[in-house]
Amino acid sequence: MRVAKDQVDVKMTIPGAVIRQRTDFGDASGYGKISGEYFSLSAGVDTTPLFQGLEGNLCQCPHWGFVLLGQITTSDAAGTQETVRTGDLFYWPPGHNVRVDADAEVVMFSPQHEHSHVINHMIEKTKG
Repeated sequence: MRVAKDQVDVKMTIPGAVIRQRTDFGDASGYGKISGEYFSLSAGVDTTPLFQGLEGNLCQCPHWGFVLLGQITTSDAAGTQETVRTGDLFYWPPGHNVRVDADAEVVMFSPQHEHSHVINHMIEKTKG
């Protein structure tokens, strides 16, 4: 399946971030349907306040992806950090926060049910 970036639905737009999600983008055994996602993120974006209220105040969804541009640092509940940069493939296990160190463009694949829950939670947080 091929989908152009502009055909991936914009789910959320806030200052510094555009989150796109294409649901029903395949099936990953053990997780069910996955979504293909394209995130455009500005330096300084930090998910910590958006994840408040989720289990452990962290994103509990795994992600597999590729950094097209920029730099992003994740942290887990123990405070362990990992930085991904332009050209890196990555896997983020459940239980993470994200901080954007340099303007970034990221393609990710995530279990649809779990990540839709997180995105919907973020949307509700920004209404408030």
